[in-house]
Amino acid sequence: MDLRVFTEPQQGADYATLLRVAKATEDLGYSAFFRSDHYLHMGSADGLPGPTDAWITLAGLARETERIRLGTLMTAGTFRLPGVLAIQVAQVDQMSGGRVELGLGAGWYAEEHAAYGIPFPKEKLARLEEQLEVVTGLWRTPVGERFDYDGRFYQLSDSPALPKPAQRKVPVLVGGLGAKRTPALAARFADEFNVPFALPGDTERQFARVRAAAEEAGRDPSELVYSNALVICAGRSDAEVARRAEAIRRDVDQLRENGLCGSPGEIVERIGRYREAGSERIYLQLLDLSDLDQLELIATEVRPQLD
Repeated sequence: MDLRVFTEPQQGADYATLLRVAKATEDLGYSAFFRSDHYLHMGSADGLPGPTDAWITLAGLARETERIRLGTLMTAGTFRLPGVLAIQVAQVDQMSGGRVELGLGAGWYAEEHAAYGIPFPKEKLARLEEQLEVVTGLWRTPVGERFDYDGRFYQLSDSPALPKPAQRKVPVLVGGLGAKRTPALAARFADEFNVPFALPGDTERQFARVRAAAEEAGRDPSELVYSNALVICAGRSDAEVARRAEAIRRDVDQLRENGLCGSPGEIVERIGRYREAGSERIYLQLLDLSDLDQLELIATEVRPQLD
């Protein structure tokens, strides 16, 4: 089971904080550092000192890390034009030496769009399909050839389709719990499919939908990586678990039901249930970005039991 670190900086983190977490991610042997793509805090957090941009963050980390993969869960399709996004991701991939992955979603948080003057269209999934077509099409176009696209929402004419990523193919992640259109998009475009914050049974059903959609599209379902994103709240004792739950303003019982919560042994057992559901990779949502000790606990007492 591959373990990755997943952060939510809109809840309150500057670049220096994210760099510390990314460095710890690398030093502790995790395979990747991912972050959300939001410009406004959620829930009871005050969001101070304010939002950071996902791809500016990853550009900085590309130069300050050496091994870990870097990516988004998920870049909001409403924030960026797909042609510009293809340039941004390709550049960061070059800066990292080929370590970038693109999670791309439709965008959903209307309040952050209102707060920063970003249009919030109604046809988000239809736009997402075109965004995936444009981004992947630009990257696939051979050097020296041109890319044209005439869609409902986006039109590109005589594009040189540059720059190219360092990788032959940047892995693309699609995710969500939609029953029809989301699996169909994954079957067409994704290298990885991610189920966020769902129970093992719901995970298994969604993975089955994606596999069925891949087969219908004439694709081998085993070509995709299947993953989950889950909040973590680990501790060696009940008191430590309770302290960490209080720090992120979550209820312990709810975390035990919907996340990875408890002792290292309990978390190993819980991850085993997701493995049985078909998950190959877990994104550990670390909500308290000052709590690097929790990352060390999982790296030293959970991960060795998953091999």
